[in-house]
Amino acid sequence: MPLLQFDTTLSLTGDEKTALADRVTELYTDEMATTAGHVAVTIRDRESADLHLGRAVDGPLLFLDAEIRQGRPFERKRAFALEAMAYLGETFDVPDENMKVVFTEHAGENMMGVDRVGGEWDGE
Repeated sequence: MPLLQFDTTLSLTGDEKTALADRVTELYTDEMATTAGHVAVTIRDRESADLHLGRAVDGPLLFLDAEIRQGRPFERKRAFALEAMAYLGETFDVPDENMKVVFTEHAGENMMGVDRVGGEWDGE
């Protein structure tokens, strides 16, 4: 039951936000071996003064905080992060230096919706 939260200085249209959400959901389900029905995505537009990164170069900034269930191997998380950043860099011209992905892991029972409570991840 992941929550993928984007903060960015990009000025995205509604269609671009939908495309971004659709693509990162697809990348997440592929790399993390899960289904799309429970993946939540937020995209927050920020002013340039709202986001800072010491190594940043000229261009937009984009940060992803991926709140995920604990248990996924490092290799899956790294593969998703790299695929997401490659997509974002190519599609929205975000320099590599201006992107960051942070994973925050939670016990399955701490991730819930009205109709379900997450369980422990039982993949590889």
